[in-house]
Amino acid sequence: MSYSETSSSPHSEDTPEFVSARARRRRALRRAQFPTDEAGRAELFAHLVRRAFPSYELFVFSLVAGAILGLGYLFNAQAFLIFGILVAPLLTPWVGTTLSIVAGALRLFLQTFTALLISALIVFLGAWLAGFASRPFQPITLNEAFIHSRLWWYDLVALTIGAILITVSFVRSEDRPYLPSALLAYELFLPLSAAGFGLGSGVGLGEIWPHGLFVFFVHLAWATILGLLTLFFLRFYPTSFGGFVFTGLIAIALIIVIVIYTDFGNWIGIQTGLTPPTPVTVIESTATFSAIPSMTSSASATRETPAIPAPVSTASRTARPSSTPATLPATETSTATVTAEPTPILAVIRAAEGGGAFIREQPGGQALITLANGATVTIVPNDFQEVNGIIWVHVLARVEDRQVEGWILQTLLQTATPIADWQPSPTP
Repeated sequence: MSYSETSSSPHSEDTPEFVSARARRRRALRRAQFPTDEAGRAELFAHLVRRAFPSYELFVFSLVAGAILGLGYLFNAQAFLIFGILVAPLLTPWVGTTLSIVAGALRLFLQTFTALLISALIVFLGAWLAGFASRPFQPITLNEAFIHSRLWWYDLVALTIGAILITVSFVRSEDRPYLPSALLAYELFLPLSAAGFGLGSGVGLGEIWPHGLFVFFVHLAWATILGLLTLFFLRFYPTSFGGFVFTGLIAIALIIVIVIYTDFGNWIGIQTGLTPPTPVTVIESTATFSAIPSMTSSASATRETPAIPAPVSTASRTARPSSTPATLPATETSTATVTAEPTPILAVIRAAEGGGAFIREQPGGQALITLANGATVTIVPNDFQEVNGIIWVHVLARVEDRQVEGWILQTLLQTATPIADWQPSPTP
């Protein structure tokens, strides 16, 4: 049998499924043996860019995810938040952004980064609409929004794992990295949607918004830096001077974002002695409204009429004893009238859930501001109200050089000075 007869065997025509599987294995083998030549790396980079380029699915799923996340914050339901993350778009454009930074491709960077920001804006607007729709139903509980608008160290750990996994799996495999993408979306979209909900609802301004937006920027910068480092370990690095300059500038900008929004630079300055530590405000526990004695002059005169014995004279027969008593002049007596004013009561916020508490305009009314656990408030003495079996306390708080006056639940307070008598006022 000749070689031509062998080559014309029926097995030479493979099915498309077999060809596709064999092609995937061949590409995976090429990635395991990373190309060292310029042409091989350029071909691999072009293939990765085509896979990471954004499509309409990014914006459609961002719209759906933003609406569901807004409902999750509206009902304070963690199940809705998880469901919103599961339907979030595949964040392969973020991988395309890191690839463009490493390659120094400015046009690709603008395309992928703009698409990523548009999808983030869609998620933000969806949550904002849900927050605006919640205004007729207020006051409502916003524990989830408060938690996800804060920077937590375990979120940074999860973000680190997600950023590394999505980068490695995207480069090394042809499969879509759904699980790492969901982990990355959890750390990016949850604080972003919390910020949008806080802005739309008007509750917790200065606490939920814009803190959630700051957390989003920090998470995005942190994930991008880790993505760049992962690509470096996978032997993706700039090959031209312009690429090195572009990568360096982006890396510096990301580090600046992290340092500014996390106050890490101030902490480094304090540790090195370059920045003086911020003075701690000491709250005196002494009574400033102590009893003040007021001196009042009494106009009444006390008359004393002592009896003076009459002199007995034996030398003269004409001398008669005088029976008229002598009157002393009136004297003024100063009496001190003490006006006692109530001693102020200091209390500390101790909320079992949410990490803080709201100060409201009136009992059960519009929230004015959120105070974190550990914040100190001054209780207005003898000014408590009971609404539906719940005791509300009239408090004063100092926030950013301004005094806030409002009402807070008694169960959220732990007194630090004389124990309060939690009895509602007779009149509102």
